[in-house]
Amino acid sequence: MPSVETPLGEKVLTARGLRVEFGLPGGRTARAVDGVDLDVAPGEIVALAGESGCGKTTLARTLLGLERATGGTVAFGGEPLRFSTKALKAYRRQVQLVLQDPSGALNPRHTVYDAVAEGLRIHGITDDEPGRVADALARAGLRPPEQFFLSYPHELSGGQRQRVVIAGALVLEPSLLVADEPVASLDASVRGEILSLLLRLKEEQGLGALVITHDLGLAWSIADRIAIMYLGRIVEQGPVEQVLTAPRHPYTRALVSVLPGSPVLREAVPEPIVLAGELPDASRIPGGCRFRPRCQEVASGAAAAVLHRCRGEDPGILGPEAAPHLVACHLDCVQDGARDGGAGARMAA
Repeated sequence: MPSVETPLGEKVLTARGLRVEFGLPGGRTARAVDGVDLDVAPGEIVALAGESGCGKTTLARTLLGLERATGGTVAFGGEPLRFSTKALKAYRRQVQLVLQDPSGALNPRHTVYDAVAEGLRIHGITDDEPGRVADALARAGLRPPEQFFLSYPHELSGGQRQRVVIAGALVLEPSLLVADEPVASLDASVRGEILSLLLRLKEEQGLGALVITHDLGLAWSIADRIAIMYLGRIVEQGPVEQVLTAPRHPYTRALVSVLPGSPVLREAVPEPIVLAGELPDASRIPGGCRFRPRCQEVASGAAAAVLHRCRGEDPGILGPEAAPHLVACHLDCVQDGARDGGAGARMAA
């Protein structure tokens, strides 16, 4: 089945006001995803970044239909996601997951051929199975593909196993990949090869991807846009060059400040910023701005002019298409007004 057709400029995957809550002992509720708007277009790589525990994986599972949203909507190709067995099966053919650990994703008793062919068999695709498997392996960079048909996972390198996982997704001709930390378990020498593969799939086949990562360096290398997530919310999003070279949210600035390597990114925030405390529990989200208890601007007194708003007013949910570079921060309202001669903030509330 060919990939879904979308008109020029249309998003292949959209989330609007997405919320995911979990009940906890004692009657408490954890808001793992707390109002998220997110789009991915055909041929676009979007990075979803933030600390462990900020809600990235729960959001990804919800977009894949593996978790039920408490509120909001997910749509694919303009059609709402439905949870009937038939609808989910068709959806998951078009939106494929690439897991972090290829060793855990592959059955050690299955050959490479069977691992890649599994999706075809689940979806009842019987025409030219060997040709489809060979084509998927070749597109994933395993050439000549027939050489790998009878290999087992333990006979492959880590990079080759990850390519097999990617081939297992490609064999179904998806429109979108959701890649959860796709190179985190790989050696540094192999990471670049897998990232180059994802870029080639984007350029040559128009494949969109949502890449979940805690590594801003990876996002800089591969993404067109980036969304920074904190405690269930996206607090900053936009073109990766704008967000990482001119970060506007204090949380993004802190993440960029400790990023090793790239001198371009280090120039954006030259001094390391140490965040106060730990990421709060999702069942105890602070009132007002959820980042306020850890905010270096509040701690230094730089936010004095808007501290009353930081304490009592939620900065809101970043809506779609309001501006290329969006940020949910009360302090940015003041700074943005100064930059624009009092024109006000570009924050979607």
